[in-house]
Amino acid sequence: MRIESGNQERRISKWMVLLLAAACGLIAANLYYAQTLVGPIRDAIGLSSTATGFIVTVTQIGYVIGLLFIVPVSDIVENRRLSVGMLLVAALALLTAAFATTAPLFLLAALLIGIGSVVAQILVPLAASLAAEEQRGLVVGNVMSGLLLGIMLARPAASFVASLWGWRAIFILSAVVIALLTVLLAYVLPARKPTKTVRYGKLILSLGSLWRHTPVLRRRALYQASLFGAFSLFWTVVPLHLADRFGMSQQGIAWFALVGVGGAIAAPIAGRLADRGWSKAMTVTAMVVAVLSFLAIHLFDRHSTPALILLFVSAFTLDMAVSGNLVVGQRSIYALGNEARGRLNGLFMSVFFTGGAIGSSVGGWAYEQGGWGLASWIGTALPLLALGYFLTERRLEKVGKAAEGVSSAG
Repeated sequence: MRIESGNQERRISKWMVLLLAAACGLIAANLYYAQTLVGPIRDAIGLSSTATGFIVTVTQIGYVIGLLFIVPVSDIVENRRLSVGMLLVAALALLTAAFATTAPLFLLAALLIGIGSVVAQILVPLAASLAAEEQRGLVVGNVMSGLLLGIMLARPAASFVASLWGWRAIFILSAVVIALLTVLLAYVLPARKPTKTVRYGKLILSLGSLWRHTPVLRRRALYQASLFGAFSLFWTVVPLHLADRFGMSQQGIAWFALVGVGGAIAAPIAGRLADRGWSKAMTVTAMVVAVLSFLAIHLFDRHSTPALILLFVSAFTLDMAVSGNLVVGQRSIYALGNEARGRLNGLFMSVFFTGGAIGSSVGGWAYEQGGWGLASWIGTALPLLALGYFLTERRLEKVGKAAEGVSSAG
C-alpha cells in the first residue's frame, strides 16, 4: 500500500492499518455500550419507558453534530492534534456518564460521548489518504472491519461487564482505554497537515454546496441512512424483546449480541468487490438482504423457539448488509477527491447516523405502542425505501444514455 508525495513513494505498514482499525473500533464502541443496557440505565436515571430510545439517540445526535462541525475541520487542521483533543473530550464524557445519577446529566454526557467519538471518522479518511487508488477499497474495508467489530462487540461487552459489576463499569473501563489510546495515537499517528487553509466559517458553508452538487454523496448517504435506521431500530428494540418475551438476562442478551459480530466479515469482502467494480451489485444485495432479515422474523410465532433462532439469523444477516453497504458507500465517497475528503465523509456519516438516531427513537416508540411486531414492520420498510430510491438511479442512467444516443444521432 503506497501513497505518493511529489515524486516520492512511501509504504503504509500493516501494523499502522491494524492500529487504525483497532482505534476506530475502540472509539466507535462508545456509541453503543448503552444499547443493550437501556433497561438498567433507564431505571437508574429515572427515564420513562417511552423515552428509553433517547439513551442511544442522544449519543447519535452528538455524533452527527461532531460529524458536521468537527470532522470538516480535518480539512484545515493537522489531524493528529485534532484527534487527540477530541479523544480527551470523549474520555471525560465517559467518566461523567459513569457517575451520573440524573437523566439530564447522563444525557449531556451521552451527547459529548457522541461528539468526541467522531475521531473514528477522522482516522478512516486518514487511512484512505495513505492508500493507493487501486487498493483504497481494501484499506478502507480493513479499517472499517475494525470499526464495525467495535460497534458489534460493544453490545455483548457492555452486557457481560454489566452482569458482573453493573452498567456503570463499562463506561469507567472505556474511559481508561480511551485515555491510553489517546497517548498512543499522540506518539505514533503520522502527521497530516492539509495543504490549503480555509476559514472555518467558509468551510462549514461549503457543506451545503458539496451536498447540492455531489449526487453520489446524496445517494450513498441516504442509502446508508435507511439501512442504518433499520439496524439501530433492531438493536434498540431487540434487547427489550428478548428480556420481555424470552426472559433473557443481561448475559443471555450479550450472547445474542455476539452473533452480530460475524456481520463484520462483509466489510473487507465488500471492499474487494468494490475495487473490482461491483459497487452497484453489492448495494442492491445489501438492501435485499436487510429486507429479508426483517421479513424472516415473521415466519413463526414470535414467542416460539424457531422465532428465536430466526432472530439470531436476522441479527447476523442484517449486520452483514449494513457493514457491507457502508464500505461500498465510503469507497465511493473517498474516490471523489482528497482536498474535501473530511467534509465529504462528515456529510456522509452525519446523514446516515441521523438515520440511525431516527431508527433508535422510532424503535423505542414503536415497541411501546405496538410491541415487537410494529417495530419490526417499520424496520422492514426502511431498506425497502432505500431499494426504491436505488432503482431511480438505474432509471436515470437509462434516460441519460438514451439522451446521449439521440444527441449523437442528431
